Amino acid sequence: MVMSQKDLKEAFVSNLNGTNLQEVVVGSLVTPLCILQRGIILILYHQAKGTLPLPFPQVSHLLLDFSVVVLPLVLSCTILSDHLRQVVLSFAFLLLCVLFYLYRSNRQTSLNMFLNRTVHFKQVPFVTIFRVMVNVQTAISILAVDFRVFPRRYAKTETYGTGVMDFGVGTFIFANGLVCPEARGKNVYGSKMKHIGKQLLSTWPLIVLGVARLIAVKMSDYHEHVTEYGVHWNFFFTVALVKVVTSMLLVVIPARHSWFLSLVISVVYQFALETTGLKTFILHNNDRGKDFLHANKEGIFSIAGYVAIYMAGIQVGCYVMQPRLHVRDWLKAVLNLLMGTLTLFAALCICQTLVEPVSRRLANLTFCLWSVAQSLLFVSCLGLVDLIVLFVKITSGCQFVPSSWDSYSGTHKKKDEMEGLCLVQAISRNQLLFFLLSNVLTGVTNALINTLNCSDLFSVYVLLSYMLTNCAVVYVLHLGRITIKFW
Repeated sequence: MVMSQKDLKEAFVSNLNGTNLQEVVVGSLVTPLCILQRGIILILYHQAKGTLPLPFPQVSHLLLDFSVVVLPLVLSCTILSDHLRQVVLSFAFLLLCVLFYLYRSNRQTSLNMFLNRTVHFKQVPFVTIFRVMVNVQTAISILAVDFRVFPRRYAKTETYGTGVMDFGVGTFIFANGLVCPEARGKNVYGSKMKHIGKQLLSTWPLIVLGVARLIAVKMSDYHEHVTEYGVHWNFFFTVALVKVVTSMLLVVIPARHSWFLSLVISVVYQFALETTGLKTFILHNNDRGKDFLHANKEGIFSIAGYVAIYMAGIQVGCYVMQPRLHVRDWLKAVLNLLMGTLTLFAALCICQTLVEPVSRRLANLTFCLWSVAQSLLFVSCLGLVDLIVLFVKITSGCQFVPSSWDSYSGTHKKKDEMEGLCLVQAISRNQLLFFLLSNVLTGVTNALINTLNCSDLFSVYVLLSYMLTNCAVVYVLHLGRITIKFW
């Protein structure tokens, strides 16, 4: 029996078992190293030429950011994936050597003086970078997964396992909780019902996008992995419902106690999976034509796990968004996040042994622990890199690295100019548009190209062209200070 192109693509992304925890951890170190590399390059150029921005700034800064941030991420999950550890170690060693050179040649401050310096920012820089890079990695993965150059162990798992794309789903939810109004200290005032109504209204773009995606997939006969969310469900619906449920819960329970609610929800949900027929129903009942619940059981029941992850993100956001004045305070905060990471990974290992393995399809307790632990590791590493960049900025006298802390007060014209040329800031300005554009271009690419028959080199070329298009669109909007909102 000859399989259709749709069936071949569905089989290509189905029945996968993921990779090990160590490889996911190593892979998550690529982004912080890329951000550090970008900062070092700008500082070295400033030292050599005595000026920034680069010549032909609108084009050169886009190409620089794309080359040192996006390009390595594409290569690390494609042609370099089998040599990831060697690449990361070599990359880190090279950057450490350059950092040592910069420190030895520009001793303008001591470590103690640095720790007592004050920092100024409108937004916590590493939180912005975290959210943007989660979006970038998601955009890369949703198209790359359809090419053979993308390792099957990185794709979403069928039932149990830790694929890189499984981590991406949990981290996307965590990132949304990290910067929600409650995490940023915007308390609920006035009528509680009015607040819930406002949150319901704010989800309409996600609902519209979810419906649009559903219609587009069904009408185009686009390949889909049904056991991912179900027949009619998709990730837009999950994000919208998670936002509504958590808003209702936070009307009753203060955001500062969201860690407790996250723990209770994940434990109770796991208890229900173990003691009722719920797990069997989700994993083994394939009567999808019976009703809406049977058709979309993965998407509906996994909401409990995603709500727990979102609540954990809120708790971390409440901690990270606390006002801190000195570098010493931020270093302590980053180290505390690292300690939390180690604690969660220890709990994950115990639960994987005593309870069950990680399952994105169930969004079980171990999946929640893994998603939060990996997200904390990612945030912590970006925070540590941000502190390193700040230290190099102070010692070198270059204050114009965008998306990083400032060690002086006031607004500097050149600093604002550099922020206006920054790809990270461009994506941050229009994150939903970037995510939507990535989804649309993924569908267009699959319609135009037989991704299963592409060579490795051509696949990488397509991925880079696709990502450059995504980045260029939001970058041009950023240059014009245009923010596209759907609400």
